[in-house]
Order: sequence, then structure tokens, then C-alpha cells
Amino acid sequence: MVITVALDRSSEDARPFIEAAGARHPSLIDTEHRVADLYGMINVPTAVWIDEGGRIVRPNDALFGNDNFVQFHGIESGPRIDAIRRWVNDGVRPLAEDDVRRFQALPTAAQQLARAEFALAWHLHQRGDTAAAERHFNRAGELSPLDLTIRRGSMPIRGLDPMGPDFADLYAEWVQAGMPYYGAIPVGGKT
Repeated sequence: MVITVALDRSSEDARPFIEAAGARHPSLIDTEHRVADLYGMINVPTAVWIDEGGRIVRPNDALFGNDNFVQFHGIESGPRIDAIRRWVNDGVRPLAEDDVRRFQALPTAAQQLARAEFALAWHLHQRGDTAAAERHFNRAGELSPLDLTIRRGSMPIRGLDPMGPDFADLYAEWVQAGMPYYGAIPVGGKT
């Protein structure tokens, strides 16, 4: 079963995208960014493959449903979609258990602190203390500068356009850093 989770301020922020996609699977909205925190997500879109027993069988990885933006991110959808089909239809696990652990990107102390700063900023923002919230959003970004779920995720909360000039600057930083996602997890013999 596919479940999508939008990391947004409210369900109304995500609703137009969910409706436009014609989603026929559960589409959830995580206003607290708990999924990103629990699974160490640093970029979107991110996919985590979890089996019926609740075990991760393929850790965080960029996964796209089509190649519309392949020139933007450089990741072709076909190999990953084929791997999902082999797993679902034929029971072919995408990785051995040892490889799952090897490819999991565990958070650093700075990344964990960044998540705490983000949570505090969101709490302060909800209470109406936007000046204090801004300080903590900034600190979260300083602690984990390439975590787009923190930096880009805070943009709409802070009144910034997550597709506008502020994102363009963030994207330029990300490109300059080598466009880091989660590492090169093999897919069908390819990374």
C-alpha cells in the first residue's frame, strides 16, 4: 500500500496537490513534521519502504513517480518503480537486511538538535511568538543547512514562498554541495 505524507502547515496547503494528483491511496498531512523526524528525512520527495511487519526494507531514498523533473534532480524513476513492482508482485526484497542498515542515514547530533529547534520554532509560531520562532527556525537551518525538510519546510510557516527566490538560493546551496540526498542506494544493479 502506498501512503503519502505531506509536510505542510495545514491540510489546506496540501489539498490542491493531492486533488490534482487524483490520489487513490491514503494521503496524510503532517503539520508537526513527525514523519521527517522519526525517519530522518532531509529532503522531499522521500520514500521509505516498510514491510508488513513494520521493518524498513529500503531506507530513505529519493523516489519520483515519473521523469518530469529528471533534469532538475538527475534521478530516473524507472529503476525504482521496477524495484517496487518486483517487491510487491514477486516478493523480491530490494536490499538484504545488512544493506538496509548500511544505507540508513542516521542523524548526527547537530541534525537532532536542528529537529528540536524546528519543533520549538513551530510551537512558538503557533503561540504567536513569531520573533522567537524566527530565531529558532534560523538556528535549525544553521545546524543542518542541507536539510530541506527543515529549511524549505519552514518557508511557508515564515511567510516565504517555498518555490520562490528564497528556495532558489537554497537550491543553489544544495547544488554547490553536490545535490546530497541519502547516498547512492543501489536499485537493480544501479545507484
